[in-house]
Amino acid sequence: MTITAAQVKELRDLTGAGMMDCKAALNETGGDMEAAIDWLRKKGISKADKKAGRTAAEGLIGVDSALNEAAVVEVNSETDFVARNAAFQEIVTNVAKVALAYGGETEAVANHKYPGSDKSVADTIKDAVGTIGENLSFRRSKKLTVAKGAVATYIHNAVADNLGKMGVLVAIETDGNSEKARAFARQVAMHVAATNPLSLTPEEVDPAVVEREKAIFSDQARASGKPDNIIEKMVEGRIRKFYEEVVLLKQAFVLNPDLTVEKALKEAEKEIGAPAKITAFVRFALGEGIEKEVSDFAAEVAAAAKG
Repeated sequence: MTITAAQVKELRDLTGAGMMDCKAALNETGGDMEAAIDWLRKKGISKADKKAGRTAAEGLIGVDSALNEAAVVEVNSETDFVARNAAFQEIVTNVAKVALAYGGETEAVANHKYPGSDKSVADTIKDAVGTIGENLSFRRSKKLTVAKGAVATYIHNAVADNLGKMGVLVAIETDGNSEKARAFARQVAMHVAATNPLSLTPEEVDPAVVEREKAIFSDQARASGKPDNIIEKMVEGRIRKFYEEVVLLKQAFVLNPDLTVEKALKEAEKEIGAPAKITAFVRFALGEGIEKEVSDFAAEVAAAAKG
């Protein structure tokens, strides 16, 4: 089969490997992107992150919150210029308010009335296309709530209050001091922004992801010529390390790497004044998973491939 320049570019974006290595990987795997990522990893050429997203779309992430609840939304535009438009910022702020007030599920928010209007959120955004001059879309929203405790928010690369390029929510349940709990939850939210964990606990990691990692680790260990019983122990150790890299509670806490997030929470309980539990987190990075074509780079890859 013919491997296209766009495929090579996508694999390079996902893995950071060289163009010719990416082309070789795609040829070896018949153009299967996931298999090509694994092929590069087995060769030691890439340490591709399974959770890597194609961050290409523009727009803003917005949050709104009360003490024990918070919501995050993503509204996309065609260019970054629009993100600095006051009218667009007002729209994202209001969509976040709707998400907080009415449950946070994307479809329900889209269909709910926009503040001060008889039109829905979705129709209001469509109408704004004409005034702002770009295609706009409400992509997603999420809300977290706790009965007792706090939900903290964090906006990274903020362009205005509660608006930026990334938004994180972290929920903590506790009978202790809610404000102290929210302060710690905000620190955890900053950690989540930096590390992008796959899940809260090991049990929540997709079993298919774990099996895939085991297969990769097994192939790597087998290539070293070790006997099966040693390989099994090596794989178990690598899976433990994998959890430390991708599971929030097992990660080294960014603000104090001597502690895991789990142990940092235990330390924070002294300030909070009661046992506390992180129950959920949400991380929205602007445009993740949305591909935008970059034709000049594709032409560069095509030229290199022909050479």
